[in-house]
Amino acid sequence: MKVRWKIVSVVLPLLIVTIVLVGVSAVLSSTTGITRLAQEFLDFKARELQKHGESQWRLLVENQFTERPDMISAMQGGVLAYAGSLLSTDTELVLAVDQTGTVQASTGEITLSAAEQEQLARLHESRDTTLQTFTLGGVERVIKGFYFAPFDWFFLFTETRDTFYRDIDRIIRESAIILSVALLVSLAFLLVFSSQLTRPMAAISGSMRKIIESSDLTERVGIDYNDETGQMAHTFNIMLGELERAYTQIKKFAFQAVLAQKKEAKIRNIFQKYVPQDLIDRFFANPESMLVGENRELSILFSDIRSFTTISESMRPDDLVSSLNRYFSVMVDIIMSKQGIIDKYIGDAIMAFFGAPVKHDGDAFNSVMAGIEMTEAVKDFNHKQVESGRPEFKIGVGIAYGEVTVGNIGTEKKMDYTVIGDIVNLASRLEGLTKQYQQELIIGESLFPVVKSELPWRLLDTVAVKGRAGGVRIYTVTRRLNKVDGRAWEKHNEAMEAMYSRDFAGAAEGFGDVLSLVPNDPMAKMMQERNQRYLVEPPPADWNGVEVMKSK
Repeated sequence: MKVRWKIVSVVLPLLIVTIVLVGVSAVLSSTTGITRLAQEFLDFKARELQKHGESQWRLLVENQFTERPDMISAMQGGVLAYAGSLLSTDTELVLAVDQTGTVQASTGEITLSAAEQEQLARLHESRDTTLQTFTLGGVERVIKGFYFAPFDWFFLFTETRDTFYRDIDRIIRESAIILSVALLVSLAFLLVFSSQLTRPMAAISGSMRKIIESSDLTERVGIDYNDETGQMAHTFNIMLGELERAYTQIKKFAFQAVLAQKKEAKIRNIFQKYVPQDLIDRFFANPESMLVGENRELSILFSDIRSFTTISESMRPDDLVSSLNRYFSVMVDIIMSKQGIIDKYIGDAIMAFFGAPVKHDGDAFNSVMAGIEMTEAVKDFNHKQVESGRPEFKIGVGIAYGEVTVGNIGTEKKMDYTVIGDIVNLASRLEGLTKQYQQELIIGESLFPVVKSELPWRLLDTVAVKGRAGGVRIYTVTRRLNKVDGRAWEKHNEAMEAMYSRDFAGAAEGFGDVLSLVPNDPMAKMMQERNQRYLVEPPPADWNGVEVMKSK
């Protein structure tokens, strides 16, 4: 027998059930209609009572009787009397309950249980005005209510459920009997035909279970019928053959994926000691993008150990290597904690940049804070050096900010992810100037707007470094100053502006004030001597304050 005839055999009893369901639908429609009628019936009365109550309250408000308990009590009695006039059957009941669920007014006698009172308290709290069914005084009632704010009462218009739904209950009982009979008839038909309908599919299900248990994709289903179920079994067998081939291919791909993951993990393990983690992640996410250079505004940092040649000559090689490794570990941790990237080590020098390959908010400020923390960390480092009988390290840090070219630069045999450009040269020159100006940290003027309102700063000079035609103002910054140093830096900056205004006498006097606060301050001494020299030999009329550096 064709599957379509089997479907007809199954659908026939379902049609009988459908007829029964039509009857059920009619019952539901009747119930819905009566419910709507009940809602309109009770809603009308509730609205009328609410209007009456609000109008009475307005009269009290207009006549300023809202503070008189006798007038309020009289109004409450009037509202309840009006509610009684709206009742049309002996079973109707109007209640007014407070926030505890206690009945404050009623058109008839009623005794509530604790559970019923708690239910009314929740209704008062929710102020739900939809049609609902509650048990009140042991009688199931249909209720419709409204909240009356002046009394903080919740009024309920109620009617016994049987008044509305007595006939509906009878119809439901009779419909349930008819539905049960229809279901039994349908079940009998289904039991007769289901075994024939499901036998071929049971065979396919059995084969699938065997495949799940054994993972044996060589399993095949027997073809018992020359109908749609037979075609299903044949198609199932074809699918198994394709799955078997696909499974073999997947195992091959999975093996290759495992090998690739191990290879990647090995590469990460090797290079994470030398290349920042951000750079490794970006390479594996998009290897092609790492081959393209781009112009980007970065902050470049150079640091160097002063007189390193003298230090190295005074130490044994193993002690020197140990000290350097500990020094680099401290410095690199600070730079990377500020999201900086170590570009390279140049002997005892460190070159780093901030803002690539991943740009972060505050890269420029972070680079300055990294420089400050590096100069601070050297003090702790030197304390341990002294304890171990080794010489102290003194460092200089130069930082510049501007546009550079960043990307992979080199050949196929040796390639570095690095930065090039004029700003790189400037940062290196600023680091070199730390020796001349006897400062631990010097930043270029492009970083000044970033730090001027955040950190104490001191204008050092305006210089044209070697390899650069234009002049650039240079500054030093620190995390904090005591009152004396803070006042000295203020006077120093004022004296610098006086010098640039060609008030050399005032500038020399200003730097003298700095020295009175901080004797032997190297910058104040240098600038005082320069201005005293300008008083004797004034610079030319087109002088712009730029000091040209002859050496790196």
